[in-house]
Amino acid sequence: MKTAVVILNWNGAKLLKQFLPSIIQFSENATVYVADNASTDTSIEVLKKEFPSVKIIENTGNFGFAKGYNEALKFVEEPYYALVNSDIEVTENWLLPIEAIFDKEPKTAIIQPKLLDYKKKTHFEYAGAAGGFIDKYGYPFCKGRIFNTLEEDLGQYNQETEVFWATGACFFIRKEVFSTLNGFDADFFAHQEEIDLCWRANNLGFSAKYCPTSVVYHVGGATLNEGNPKKTFLNFRNSLLMLIKNLPKEKLIPILFIRLCLDGIAGIQFISQGKFKHTFAILKAHFYFYHLLSRNLKKRQSCQKKEYFHTKSIVWSYFVQKKKTFNRLK
Repeated sequence: MKTAVVILNWNGAKLLKQFLPSIIQFSENATVYVADNASTDTSIEVLKKEFPSVKIIENTGNFGFAKGYNEALKFVEEPYYALVNSDIEVTENWLLPIEAIFDKEPKTAIIQPKLLDYKKKTHFEYAGAAGGFIDKYGYPFCKGRIFNTLEEDLGQYNQETEVFWATGACFFIRKEVFSTLNGFDADFFAHQEEIDLCWRANNLGFSAKYCPTSVVYHVGGATLNEGNPKKTFLNFRNSLLMLIKNLPKEKLIPILFIRLCLDGIAGIQFISQGKFKHTFAILKAHFYFYHLLSRNLKKRQSCQKKEYFHTKSIVWSYFVQKKKTFNRLK
């Protein structure tokens, strides 16, 4: 087997019952694993009883996305990893075009499929759509999704292309590259760790790709929805950690200063909307960022590429210039 399909699970027995059947059905040439983050529900019993072909890896605690995968993948030997959220429905032959790219392109280290919305299958899904990019200030966006604008899939992104980052919802990576990068950064716990990993891979000369002929459907927010302040905390903190680790040296201080100011504006906006818990989450994110600052400065690689962003300011393009879709950015 070339590919290991590895699903990270925490108290997701219902999701496993709903989505594992499609993965097993359409992954006949792969090994399917479930890495369980010390669930307290019936996940393990469900797997043993209803899905005996699935290999179970039991982590000793709820390590989140980053460390959860780092620990589990120590027990996986296949050369290609497919890290799949438990709320993903896959389609027939979803693995074949991705394996073909890995086989013929040794510098392509990371790949993501076309990610469509499980609840509205004609449209791209928020978490990754048709592949990810960042702007000068580290704000992520995707082909097919900028902020909350989700495009209908009309074939406009049916070309195999390089991207800056691949979504963690369905994330393919070579085992050897994952090992070279020491996996995900466990400090992130969850959210944006895949962008950080892709950035670090890019700094080492590897590339990430979007493969439109592999199609999956994602529910999104099944573990932590958009309205949860914890998600706000993780996104704001981890975005700053990612910048401190990967920005080119000469851009580090000015970009970080601007980002901290923009975070302050976001906090004020939350107050104006009556979302006080989200403002507190941003403040908490900044305190944790400062707490982790020294440790993450030491994680900087010896080489940071200067050309890392697709557009200077996605905020300016989207809200001021009213460029709501990816194809209008350039």
